[in-house]
Amino acid sequence: MKKIRVGVAGYGTIGQRLADGVAMQEDMELVGVADVVPGLSIQALFENDMIGVNGIKYDLYLAQGADRAEFEKRNIPIAGTFEELVQKVDVMLDSAPAGVGAKNKEIYEKYGVKAIFQGGEKNSVADVFFHGYANYEQGVNKNFLKLTSCNTTGLIRTVDCLDRAFGIEKVAITIIRRVADPGDYHRGLTNALQIDKAPSHQAVDLMTIMPHVEATGILVHTPVTHGHIITVVAKGKTKITKEMALQEFRKHPRIRVVSIADGFKGNASLFKYARDLGNRRGDMYEIGLWEESIVETGDDIMYAINIPQESVTIPETIDAIRAATGIQLTREEGTAATNKYLGIGKNDFGKEYSKYFD
Repeated sequence: MKKIRVGVAGYGTIGQRLADGVAMQEDMELVGVADVVPGLSIQALFENDMIGVNGIKYDLYLAQGADRAEFEKRNIPIAGTFEELVQKVDVMLDSAPAGVGAKNKEIYEKYGVKAIFQGGEKNSVADVFFHGYANYEQGVNKNFLKLTSCNTTGLIRTVDCLDRAFGIEKVAITIIRRVADPGDYHRGLTNALQIDKAPSHQAVDLMTIMPHVEATGILVHTPVTHGHIITVVAKGKTKITKEMALQEFRKHPRIRVVSIADGFKGNASLFKYARDLGNRRGDMYEIGLWEESIVETGDDIMYAINIPQESVTIPETIDAIRAATGIQLTREEGTAATNKYLGIGKNDFGKEYSKYFD
């Protein structure tokens, strides 16, 4: 089987996880990663002899504007230039800072290479605003796809889950958003909450992906770094009971139903649990959904989810590679392949997808 050749632009918080995700796919080959400065992620990779997951060497290419001397004085090996990397791949995963991806697109077009952009870019950069579960088929054989943000990715998993089972008319969300990623200092130190103008972009983005669902939302920035929490109030086309919702959530491979009674008291509990599981970097691909948060309120259903912001978009990005290259043509087959290679759904949650790998 010919493997899909993949490159990663930007080896930061998201890029290093994208590289790992690709390296874990048995039907894909990580050709290399590119960055502009030898930041801590690159320095750590160098200290590990440029070896990532599964013993795979991550070749490093210099992104546009990089100072080769900064890499050479640290003895970091360089495999080539950004354009040389692009010429070797079928798909580029672009996790460069917002706005840079749009400039990189000119290079992708020059060499006829497909690209998947992360949520920081404008929607206009891509042919399709993409989510692996909600609109996979729209991305099939397209040249440029753009992923939803971390919050929108996790939110849509749950809304799409209920929508496919019961039909959803509208949702109202509140996002308790971490202010920065671990290790980020650019937003300074703070001891305050900040509210954004409603509706939040996540609600607007949900309606773009799922135009038949009406959505609105409020976002509150909080001075923490590990995970967002979203509360959702959803109105179904028919009444959805707690038992009905819980049954569907438990079936979804990328939703981990957890319980306060078991010790999952909040975002830090889930982060610690991922580390205790031995997950690389303490990552978790699944969102956490608290069983005790599922409440019937009149004809609506309410629940709360945890978003592991550094890793939640990785599975949907791998889905996007599958859709864009057409190696799997349906949502069921594409997400099942991604889940299998990322080790998602090892428990009973993923059994409904096992038929694709008999």
